[in-house]
Amino acid sequence: MMRCLYAGVAGLQNHQVRMDVIGNNVSNVNTYGYKKNRVSFQDLLYQNMSGAAAPTVEVGGINPKQVGLGMSIAQIGTIFTQGALQTTGRNLDLAITGEGFFILKKGENVFYSRSGVFGIDKDGVLVNPANGFRVQGWNAEFVDGKYVINTANPIGEIQIPVGGKSPAKATTKIDYKSNLNSETAPLPVGREPTADEVAASVHKTTIDIYDSKGNKHQLQLSFTRVPGTVNQWTCQATLLDLPNVNIQLDVPGANINDSNTINLLFNNEGAIIGVQDSPNEPGAPIDLSNVGNLIANATFTLPDGQQQQITLNLGTSGQYDGITQFASPTTTKAVDQDGYGMGYLETFVIDNQGVITGIYSNGEKLPLGQIALATFTNPEGLQKVGDNNFAQTINSGTANISAANTAGKGALVAGALEMSNVDLSEEFTDMIVTQRGFEANSKTIQTADQMLQVIMGLKR
Repeated sequence: MMRCLYAGVAGLQNHQVRMDVIGNNVSNVNTYGYKKNRVSFQDLLYQNMSGAAAPTVEVGGINPKQVGLGMSIAQIGTIFTQGALQTTGRNLDLAITGEGFFILKKGENVFYSRSGVFGIDKDGVLVNPANGFRVQGWNAEFVDGKYVINTANPIGEIQIPVGGKSPAKATTKIDYKSNLNSETAPLPVGREPTADEVAASVHKTTIDIYDSKGNKHQLQLSFTRVPGTVNQWTCQATLLDLPNVNIQLDVPGANINDSNTINLLFNNEGAIIGVQDSPNEPGAPIDLSNVGNLIANATFTLPDGQQQQITLNLGTSGQYDGITQFASPTTTKAVDQDGYGMGYLETFVIDNQGVITGIYSNGEKLPLGQIALATFTNPEGLQKVGDNNFAQTINSGTANISAANTAGKGALVAGALEMSNVDLSEEFTDMIVTQRGFEANSKTIQTADQMLQVIMGLKR
């Protein structure tokens, strides 16, 4: 008789625990990154009234007779199903789609979280603004003239240089995609051309370039058809803002061109097929390039002593990806150059691999850092420690750290947050089932008490 009383008590206590877990789930229905818990029950010890017996020649086997002693909690597990994403539009709100946890650090203590509500403190460090825990990842490093992120390095706090500067970069390359009108009349041979003839035969293209201090200059190329030819043009370079600066144009090779002039060669189909030196001294040795990418170097010294060399990319021999010569209006198009002035960090964006890219006022986009993610062999072995954080345990396995979208980790979505994975309809249903289970166990105790009263009344 006493066994059913204690079984009923165990049922009441454990259904109370289940109700506590359901209440906590419902309470966190709107907590970002929250992962719901689930209570699993198991039956408790059994008292054997008699054991099992094997079959004999005379009789068959006999099953054991056992009386259960109630139930207990098997586990309170964490369910790591994906939560829905809520768009926020804030660039420091991050959601993980798939496996993985953000890594946060407080001193030497490391925590893991699915909540990506982040901010920046006064030092520009990426943190969880609720508790100041620092988000872990990799900062960009300046290597061989460019910023790179090495995810093989140990992780650390991420610094975002708000208001930081992007240093100026001198122009080293210009790409040209001009068209020179094949119907342009060449300058006359044997007499000095008139001013109108010169103006009609010269085509110019201008582009802004930068020196190492970030000063802007205007580089102009002038194209003139060689007198008496059909498919040959000369090219000269000038700095419009510094017309007294001497520019040397040279086709790479064994010979140094001593002039500011090179020759461009075209075929009858309008494609550039070669570029060659045009020295001041007639008959001097020249370099001719007629295979692959056709380039010339423009070299000059600025008044402040800066020496600068710019590679002029004129196109591929026999192709139409650079300067061409068609019977169409001349286009003076220099499409790109790689220099820029000094700029300030205006904003930044985060891609699906967690790379933080800074956007500067000079138009440059430079990597600033990358957010790291961690995965575990047994994420259900992690321990909840509050503040939307988990801690590693001896049964979770060690953290496997790498970038998002690699090594089985999910992708990041900037401007969104992962909602709780609590399903209210499921929780309310479990609440009803738990309530009925609690009531049923209370009935067990009440009925056992009534039976005990009857026994007590046998002796009056």
